[in-house]
Amino acid sequence: MSGLNDRILGLGLLVLAVAYGWVAQQWPEPFGGSEGLGPETFPTILSVVLVIGSLYLMVKPDADAQWPWGKTALELLVAVIVLVIYALLLEPLGFVISTTLVVGTLSWRMGASPGKAFLTGLISAVVVFGLFNYGLSLSLPAGLLEIN
Repeated sequence: MSGLNDRILGLGLLVLAVAYGWVAQQWPEPFGGSEGLGPETFPTILSVVLVIGSLYLMVKPDADAQWPWGKTALELLVAVIVLVIYALLLEPLGFVISTTLVVGTLSWRMGASPGKAFLTGLISAVVVFGLFNYGLSLSLPAGLLEIN
């Protein structure tokens, strides 16, 4: 029965990946016709990567995987809570501010000094915002930084 947990997790992630990819394909075509890149491109890529990862978990599970306990389990719980808060704050605060906060917090929890952690968060947020908004023409929420 070794690897059963990984196989169950892989199956759950496979279902999630297929559902996520299917929903991404349901988005309406952008105004002006079909383009090479549209709003479904990035979610589709993510769903393909998740399908590959979930299939790997199902085919080649870790035989001696142990559930984390103690401090590691607490850190994982903190990470999940931070990511849930991130999802809730993304629209009102905007991508740059909320991403700076979440990447900074998670980097700090992984051992970086607070200054370096939040500088990494800010640089990451600005680079990704620029890539999506200007490189891929996929707008991310500006939130508090929106210029009216």
